[in-house]
Amino acid sequence: MRVLTCLLALSLTACAVGRKDGSPQILTTSEANREDLQGAMSAPLRDVNVLRTKIPQVLLQAASDPYAVPPPGCPALQARVAELNDALGQDLDYITPDPTMQEQGRNSALGFLSGAASDLIPFRSWVRRLTGAEQHDSIVRQAITAGAVRRAYLKGLGEANGCPPPATPQHLPRPAPPIQEMDRPLYPVR
Repeated sequence: MRVLTCLLALSLTACAVGRKDGSPQILTTSEANREDLQGAMSAPLRDVNVLRTKIPQVLLQAASDPYAVPPPGCPALQARVAELNDALGQDLDYITPDPTMQEQGRNSALGFLSGAASDLIPFRSWVRRLTGAEQHDSIVRQAITAGAVRRAYLKGLGEANGCPPPATPQHLPRPAPPIQEMDRPLYPVR
């Protein structure tokens, strides 16, 4: 009973935190746990809801009405999409390089460390529910989804109005069609 009282007291004094590099880009709990060594070691604090992901204001606005009509004009659309890009990271139309082997190894090691740190909490899933950490993570995921929908909506409006990027999607080149096998051999068999 005493442990439960302490966990509830800690959850009432939760701190909202952003990225370590000062970027406004939002991170889910699992991404924050793998961001760096400090993030991996603070995983138990996220599980008891002492540390919370700070949701940017632009995503809260998107969650309230993702299809709100923006101010007219391409500059307004560009500014809104740029704000969403800052909060969400690059959109799907941006080609990102594949992670190097070193980055993959780093992410695996940090994932292992955050998992080991989270395993220190007995009945972790129940603790996350009781402290509100699970509910906050759900709100973060909903804000990210609403922001992505809002950005797609604004880019669609931008493309319909002939606006320049970032208010329009950058159409990626189409890959060559796959080679299809023929039903009969190319050369007659003798």
